Amino acid sequence: MTASLPMYDVASTQAANDRLWTEIRACYGGGPRALDRTSDPHKTWEDPDLVLSQTCGLPYRSALHGRVQLVGTPDYGVRGCPPGYYKSIIVVRKEDPRGDLAAFAGARLARNDVRSQSGWAAIEGHLAENGFGFSFAGNTLDTGGHALSAEAVAEGRADLASLDAVTWTLIKRETSLAPQLRVLLSTRPTPGLPLITTRGRDPGPLFTAVHSAISALSARDRARLLLKGIVAIPATDYLAEPLPPA
Repeated sequence: MTASLPMYDVASTQAANDRLWTEIRACYGGGPRALDRTSDPHKTWEDPDLVLSQTCGLPYRSALHGRVQLVGTPDYGVRGCPPGYYKSIIVVRKEDPRGDLAAFAGARLARNDVRSQSGWAAIEGHLAENGFGFSFAGNTLDTGGHALSAEAVAEGRADLASLDAVTWTLIKRETSLAPQLRVLLSTRPTPGLPLITTRGRDPGPLFTAVHSAISALSARDRARLLLKGIVAIPATDYLAEPLPPA
């Protein structure tokens, strides 16, 4: 059996995530003793022995939804979003004089991954839905992480980045990058990063276990993880979101 919580598992949150998993495991009545932090998440998500992991909305709707069970969606209390939803924060260098997204036609976008909802699909969807008439496809810098994308913009290796709103909160709280950046805009809310389990496992008891585990966490750990609870967002809401350019 395997379990992971890879999406917001940074140095400052790992101990709290370990305690969260300990509570989930106790409430569920089984599972591996420790979270897997070494395997490629994309392989873990399709592990037939997967108990619980957290994926991104884009991989879920583009590939995983027919191969895994949706358990539920953690609620991080993102301002301006319904429970369980989040948005992307578009950041540029603080001194960049360009005042709106239209002025960034032809600019270089730092993105964490082409498979990212918040780092790629959200900004491309915003461009398409609002009639901007251009795309960042073909002019991107793939960094491997939202904080690395923010760093690339701050250092001038890219002009803008689309950052997960939860990660942006962590960046502001725990790094020196935020003062070097300016928020240009935020995208519309979309369903947040879902918890999943293997296809053959009943997701109901896991949803209950996660709910109970979050409630059992100390207030300090919940604040460290930015966790408010878990909600049930239908799979159809994820699948209704458009796919970005490859």
